[in-house]
Amino acid sequence: MTWWQRLSCRMAAWQRERPVWRADLRRSRAARCEGADPSAAGYPGPPPTGFTLLPWLLLGMGSLSNVLQGETPDPWIGGLGLLAFNSLYVYVTFRAFDRARRESASTRVALGLLGLVTTGLALGYGGNWLMFFPLLGLATGATLRGPWLGRVGLLLTLYAGAATWLRDGWDDASGIAYATFLSSMVTAAILSLSEAVRELRAAREELARRAVAEERLRFSRDLHDLLGHTLSVVVVKSEAARRLAPRDLDAALAQVSDIESVGRQALTEIREAVTGYREGSLATELTRARSALSAASVRPVVRQSGAPLAPRTEALLGWVVREAVTNVVRHSRADRCEITVEGAADRVRLTVTDNGTGAGTPAAGAGAGGTGLKGLTERLAAAGGSLTAGPAPRGGFTVTADLPVSGDLPASGAEWATAVSTGAGTGTGTGAATTAAAAVTDAAADAVTAAATAPRARRPPS
Repeated sequence: MTWWQRLSCRMAAWQRERPVWRADLRRSRAARCEGADPSAAGYPGPPPTGFTLLPWLLLGMGSLSNVLQGETPDPWIGGLGLLAFNSLYVYVTFRAFDRARRESASTRVALGLLGLVTTGLALGYGGNWLMFFPLLGLATGATLRGPWLGRVGLLLTLYAGAATWLRDGWDDASGIAYATFLSSMVTAAILSLSEAVRELRAAREELARRAVAEERLRFSRDLHDLLGHTLSVVVVKSEAARRLAPRDLDAALAQVSDIESVGRQALTEIREAVTGYREGSLATELTRARSALSAASVRPVVRQSGAPLAPRTEALLGWVVREAVTNVVRHSRADRCEITVEGAADRVRLTVTDNGTGAGTPAAGAGAGGTGLKGLTERLAAAGGSLTAGPAPRGGFTVTADLPVSGDLPASGAEWATAVSTGAGTGTGTGAATTAAAAVTDAAADAVTAAATAPRARRPPS
């Protein structure tokens, strides 16, 4: 492909990009008219290409005029030199806006050839032809934007000054040397700054996308933990009320009252989870666990020892109790569940063990299991703890959570997403609401289907 074909391709690409940056420009102007920050409108400006450096070729108009007016000896050689210089200049400057092409060997070779052509024309003709040295400096600054720029720019400045002094004397040498140094350094600084601004804007947009994704993950995970447990309790208590209604109406009404209380509490927790300020309480979760297990004909055994825990540590352990008890009610087919909280000087351990034999229990290993256990594993890992889940040595299933007593635990649900990822930020929009609605639907369907279809062991009515 010839240089002219490459130039045509570049012009076609530039024409395709024009509608995009013009639309961005209109948004920026509209934001400015409304008194907002134009940078917030996302206007990045026109795409940087070699076209921004083409107008500087007008510095060679004097040389072209000399050739056309016959003031240049051997005009055919001068004309071919002009064509070669312009072709190499266009080739180098258009490749300077792509990092891979800018650092390729072909670009460096073309820049070296441009220097040789510039030297030949300047020493051969002098006068207006010496203006090609500042153009060479401009191409050098656009191409070399690294640690070598200062050394190369200084050497090129001295070289241009020496060549001009040899051809036309000291009067022109200082001006050409200064113009060469200025063009190379200023061009490199402006283009490097423009590239850095665009990279920072792209990084900011990527961080914003990650923040939204993490907030969606946090929201759906919280709703899974909240509704998975709550709906399981509602289903179990509804079954108990159905069994008790023909024999003991008062006991059945008590179960219905519990269902109403659980539902109201669930509404409150969902509202708190949406705002991101919900903090659980270990004591509250243990009380709810006793109620849920008793309604499912599972005998709860709760043991707690050690010093009082920090509220944030209790909140995290409360999520573990909620998820583990939900799994016992839905999957285990157990008739006994032990919940043990053992606090030491620097660590606290929570163990939930059942004696069930039910299928569908999450697989062993840290972080294994369904969505709930995976989310808990991430939360505990972010707080410096760990979660293991697997079959118990004497049968049944065990979930063990280990946490430091003190430390930088996430303060609330809104901070759990940022604790387990490098991205930061909160904020939800239409996409977050859609994801949350999907999480609600999935959790509800999962809980109701599992409770309704799972085989249950025969137990005496409560």
